[in-house]
Amino acid sequence: MRIPPLLALSVVVLYAFGYPLGALGIAAMSPFLLLFLRFAVSGALMLGLVRFTGRRLPRGADLGHAVVVGMLTQATQFLGCYLGLRAGVPAGVAALIIGVNPAVTTVLSRMVLQEQMTARRSLAAVLGLAAVVTACWSTVPALAHAGAGLGFTLVGLAGIALGGVYQQRFCREVDPVAGNAVGMAVAAVPAGVLMLLFGATVVDPVRGAVVLVLMVVLSSMTATTLYLRVIGIAGASGAAMLFAVIPSVSAVFAFLILGEPVHPGVVAGLALGGAACAIASTGGRRTPALDLVVDEPASSGAGAVRSGA
Repeated sequence: MRIPPLLALSVVVLYAFGYPLGALGIAAMSPFLLLFLRFAVSGALMLGLVRFTGRRLPRGADLGHAVVVGMLTQATQFLGCYLGLRAGVPAGVAALIIGVNPAVTTVLSRMVLQEQMTARRSLAAVLGLAAVVTACWSTVPALAHAGAGLGFTLVGLAGIALGGVYQQRFCREVDPVAGNAVGMAVAAVPAGVLMLLFGATVVDPVRGAVVLVLMVVLSSMTATTLYLRVIGIAGASGAAMLFAVIPSVSAVFAFLILGEPVHPGVVAGLALGGAACAIASTGGRRTPALDLVVDEPASSGAGAVRSGA
């Protein structure tokens, strides 16, 4: 199924921007305080948005499924990565590991959802993996010295991959805005526990506040909601393929924001990742263009965004 180009571009840009933004954030305050505030504020704002726009929060089994997705895609992914960084895993290595998401999600979709592993999808997954490794090539030698923290980062990878597959399997009828509101709210709980365990410090209140606002609005409220929408359109493996491009775009943002050098592999990785996304998006059944905003009020019983699948 094809992802609307503007939707795909929005997810890539917003996710890629989030990584250097996170680096600025943990330079201003302790990482688990940053995550707790991000999840708690995002959850509160999105719950208010759900009520204001007349959307319906998931109930019953759907609510339980939305909680699981939030714990996987938000809490497990980000807390795993931040625990890995705290244990000494270099940021480039963390980006490399999370970037393997397309290949892992493709395999999980085959195992859990019984999706057919066509030659086209296999080629897209291989190209996606090559794109990430190429873009992060300079960090590959650091894998040997990542230490025990590597396990935490792998848990983060498992969280986003499993969360995408779970979302496709159980939450296709859940409004992505309402589902994301629930996910953010529940992710604040384990983040708060780790904040209490490891302490909360603020080094630069002004920078921390600015970064927090940007993370809440751009990363949590917008990027994650759009990513859930992409899963509804293209499935978990199709959505995860966007991660083949994200490391290269993130490296460009890191150069612009943090002054980090751009390695030649970034350009090659962008080309390979673009090819992987193009291959993955062709040859499937065409999905009609769908609006991102639910038009019908919750009272009509049609508050959930449907994938058209």
